Amino acid sequence: MNLNVYPNGMAAWNHQELRCALGNGGISATKQEGDGVTPAGVFSLRRVLYRPDRIEPPKSILPVSALTAADGWCDEPGHPKYNQQISTPFGGHHENLWREDGLYDVIAIVGHNDDPIVSGAGSAIFLHVAKPDFSATEGCVAFSRTGLLKILDQWNESSLLDIRTE
Repeated sequence: MNLNVYPNGMAAWNHQELRCALGNGGISATKQEGDGVTPAGVFSLRRVLYRPDRIEPPKSILPVSALTAADGWCDEPGHPKYNQQISTPFGGHHENLWREDGLYDVIAIVGHNDDPIVSGAGSAIFLHVAKPDFSATEGCVAFSRTGLLKILDQWNESSLLDIRTE
């Protein structure tokens, strides 16, 4: 069972349609750091991170870890830790994963540009919680919290994320 994501902001999962938010640059097969594009392609999900002060550990066959206030993600091309989880304080440019707005209360890390990591080809591509109005992300795919938790609970060994351009 694959999670199919379409450019119209809808996704198909387990015979259901789910609304989702995409990058402000749309979906493209060409991804560059900071372009706001959601990368097209077929990807695995690597693991799940969650805010233990806000939710219980999500049910998933994927590895699940609790976030801490020091967690971040390096998004500085050329840095040795580019497109990897880091701890703060950190000397390079990064995104904080411990957010006050609830968008990262649960995160599934998408296997984009990680095997191997190519500097500048995009970092921090996640499935995460959408804003209430489902406004655009910076390149991630975002769902309602309920929808995202359902996806993670039903994910199996053969599931893949299929982000389509049409």
